[in-house]
Amino acid sequence: MDHQASITPHVLIFPLPLQSTINSNLQLAELLCLAGLRVTFLNTNHNQQRLVGNSNVESRFEQYPGFRFLTLSDGLPDDHPRTVEQFGDIISSLQTLAEPFLKQMLSAVVKEPVTCVILDGLFYYGVDIGNEMGVPVITFDTVSPSCFWIYLCLPKLIEAGVLPFKGNDLDALVTHLPAMEGLLRRRDLPHFCLLDYKTDQSSQAVFKEIERIPKAHGLILNSFEDLDGPFLSSVRSYFPKTYAIGPLPLNLKTRLAAPLLSSSNSMWEEDLTSIKWLDAQSKGSVIYVSFGSLLVVSRDEIMEFWHGLMNSKVKFLWVMRPNMLKGDVSHDQFMKELVEGCKGIGYIVTWAPQKMVLAHPSVGGFLTHSGWNSTLESIIEGKPMICWPQYVDQRVTSRLVNEFWKIGLDMKDICDRFVVEKMVKDLMETKKDEYKKSVEKLSKLAKLSVQEGGLSYSNLDCLINDIKGLTRTVENGKIHNNVTSY
Repeated sequence: MDHQASITPHVLIFPLPLQSTINSNLQLAELLCLAGLRVTFLNTNHNQQRLVGNSNVESRFEQYPGFRFLTLSDGLPDDHPRTVEQFGDIISSLQTLAEPFLKQMLSAVVKEPVTCVILDGLFYYGVDIGNEMGVPVITFDTVSPSCFWIYLCLPKLIEAGVLPFKGNDLDALVTHLPAMEGLLRRRDLPHFCLLDYKTDQSSQAVFKEIERIPKAHGLILNSFEDLDGPFLSSVRSYFPKTYAIGPLPLNLKTRLAAPLLSSSNSMWEEDLTSIKWLDAQSKGSVIYVSFGSLLVVSRDEIMEFWHGLMNSKVKFLWVMRPNMLKGDVSHDQFMKELVEGCKGIGYIVTWAPQKMVLAHPSVGGFLTHSGWNSTLESIIEGKPMICWPQYVDQRVTSRLVNEFWKIGLDMKDICDRFVVEKMVKDLMETKKDEYKKSVEKLSKLAKLSVQEGGLSYSNLDCLINDIKGLTRTVENGKIHNNVTSY
């Protein structure tokens, strides 16, 4: 008689090796754990050490017996800087080790084999491996839906002769972009659209990603209908099985029925003195300044922002990472000079608990790099933004903040102290009420979307049921894949 055993759904989550994507994927992992699913979170050794050393992630996930962390090497030496300039090298090195690792893990005949993989779209090879092994793969692209829609349009933009751009007018409007006609200028597209797509590494990675999308089982995006409705509809016209389950921090807060401010997925040590400093400031008087976990800037760029902030006379809390400065500038000495120079107006830290900062009543605005997580967190807390984007979806998002949602200002491709001063005054004083009203409206809609009956809440339920239907059976030492419709 054949021995047959049914297997509990077991999800393998594999994020890009970046602070922002690890954060989003950990939030998703906890949501799946709350639904009773078994989850394995695959992280690089380097990032796992930083994550465990600077957050409470281990103690938080101990309450879920079906959860475990698993690590693999990214193939780089310990002293590799792993900054945004080397991102292509990081991804290539990781792929060399991740491909055989995934093949072995998905083919292993073990008690609880993986029944579904959730991975970043840039890990396109994972879709091929999953299909080869008969394991459904759901891609989780952590960029904004608007940027993801641009990805899907790239082949048509090339076919129509829009790309590569002719001439140097970066303010010319981009055509052949459904749902975005008359909205985006050339400078608002992902940075690699301004490069030679035939040779650029980022462009080639995106092309490989969109080629695999139709072969994936599903697509997860971290947004909600009232924010990105037109772009989500456009994405679904291409790939119907798209789950918009954001904002993930709010969806998690709803399911936990508890505040999340004390939780952290940070790979940097958070300086809690920033909260004490904010406690001493008046309501809505502080602009929070952070350019994320990757961006590197020159001393001259820092000084333009510093002078602009100081001249605005608006109080500021500024995050300046130790690895943020380009070149051989001594970070410690430079930081000391800046800290001394801004006493009474500003407070500078190496890293801050961003969710707590944005939720603080003293914070009235956010000067940001327009990373998608940061943008959503700012919207959740009803804080308008000044955007200084550099890469990928940041450039698209900053345009939408200014022109589409009208919840802030776009300072793209400008680094000038006089512009900084004016925009800070506009955001925090002159146009404060206008932007505050718009962003608070979106904040309310975000919170409604994750309540029971809201679309993001329902979409998450659909995703969970979909995953529960992806089961495998062990029979006589062999694994069989089953799909059950809910």
